[in-house]
Amino acid sequence: MQTEEKIKTELINKFNYLTDKINITRSRRIFAEVDYANFKEVFDYIVKKLDFSCLCTITGLDNLSSFGVIYHLSLPDKGIVLNLKANIDRDNPVLKSVTGYFSGAEIYERELEDMFGFKVEGLKSGNRYPLPDDWPANDHPLRKDWKNKEVPKAGGENA
Repeated sequence: MQTEEKIKTELINKFNYLTDKINITRSRRIFAEVDYANFKEVFDYIVKKLDFSCLCTITGLDNLSSFGVIYHLSLPDKGIVLNLKANIDRDNPVLKSVTGYFSGAEIYERELEDMFGFKVEGLKSGNRYPLPDDWPANDHPLRKDWKNKEVPKAGGENA
C-alpha cells in the first residue's frame, strides 16, 4: 500500500466523518475537508501523530456563501502534501491561530486578516501584512464582494 493510502486509511479510521471527505488527488497529494468544528482535532493529529512537520502556506477562499481556508502541510521526507480545507462562517469569519504549531504561520494569518477580513484568535498584535498600515480597515481586496474603490496610495513608514 502506498504511503498516501496509509495516511488516508489512518485518518478515516481515526475520524470516521472523513470517509467521504478525503481523497488522493494524484501521487503524493492528499486533500481532506472538515467542518471547522472538527478542524483542531484533525489538524493536531496530522501534525503530531502523522508528523506533517512543515506548513507550506495557508490559502484563503471566498466561496460567496462562506469562506474557506486550506492549510497546506507537508511530510518532507516523503514528499507528500496534505491539504486540509475547512469552511468558516461568512458572517463571523473567525479562526484559531496555528502559530502554536508553526510560528511561521503568523505571516499567512496576517494576510488572511488583511485580505479577507478574517479574525484570527490568538494571533499576537503586530504590523499589517501585506497591506500598508494606512489601508482602510474594512477594505479586504480578496473578498468577492469588495468593490474596487479608488485604491489608497501607499504612504507612511511601511510603504
